[in-house]
Amino acid sequence: MEFAWLEDFLTLADCGHFSRAAERRNVSQPAFSRRIRMLEDWVGAPLFDRDTHRVALTAAGREFRPIAEDLVRRMVSGRELVREAAQASASSLRFVCTNVLSLTFFPAWLERVETAAAAARGSQSSINLVTDNMADCERLMLQGQAQFLLCHHHPAAQTALDSNYFRHLDVGEDTLVPVSAPRSAGETAPMHALPGSADSPVAHLAFSPASGMGRIIASTRTHEAPVWLASVFTAHLAMVLLTMARAGRGCAWLPLSLVERDLACGELVRSASGAEWDVPMQIRLYRPRARQSAAAEAFWTEVARTTAPT
Repeated sequence: MEFAWLEDFLTLADCGHFSRAAERRNVSQPAFSRRIRMLEDWVGAPLFDRDTHRVALTAAGREFRPIAEDLVRRMVSGRELVREAAQASASSLRFVCTNVLSLTFFPAWLERVETAAAAARGSQSSINLVTDNMADCERLMLQGQAQFLLCHHHPAAQTALDSNYFRHLDVGEDTLVPVSAPRSAGETAPMHALPGSADSPVAHLAFSPASGMGRIIASTRTHEAPVWLASVFTAHLAMVLLTMARAGRGCAWLPLSLVERDLACGELVRSASGAEWDVPMQIRLYRPRARQSAAAEAFWTEVARTTAPT
């Protein structure tokens, strides 16, 4: 069995199409298909159902996927450990972070943790940060391309990292609040007020499913008070929705950490007088359960020193 076959398998599981997966893996489609067949021969079971328009995992494939993800993650992590040992340099930390938290939470939080860690170890690590939507951040973690993932979390919206292969710490709190531009400058009444009605739904600026906050809103909507919405714009970036909300295009659920200043200066107002549509969230740090580099382990220890591991 070749390591590349595992990467082929995971790419096809993500893409659902042989041609797209082969293009992403930079090989011809016939060669890619042969490698998938060889992996299935090695496993001893068909991993993909090819009788549908979109290639889907079989029951065996679904069982094999977390195993393949863990193997790839361990191989990449092991390669990094070996390289660091060979170079006598294990000070680099690799983060993936959702876009909003990279602006509102990550810089100050990292500085606090690094300051305490440097005081304890007498050194400071170099940082490599990648920001993206939640779906892509998860993919990078599952592929072993990062040591840590920082994201918003709600118990109702499970992630691909909520498994035995990962650990997490809750390192902060935030709240999704519905906001709108005011009816006019200086007013506190929202241009787009909740809850709306069946005859007159509220214009909604929505997060796409690729966004972690989109998942959270979709998962918690059934637990909220009745509300009538009509999606008029969809994006995965909170900053885009914020800009549209400021322009009066609709109501958007946005992190309080992002809109505090807008609310304070009156550029935005709450879309409801109460907090019945607010959605509390944790800010969560994920890491693989397998041992990582000395610098990553030291960083995790410092974070865990002030938060309770789960």
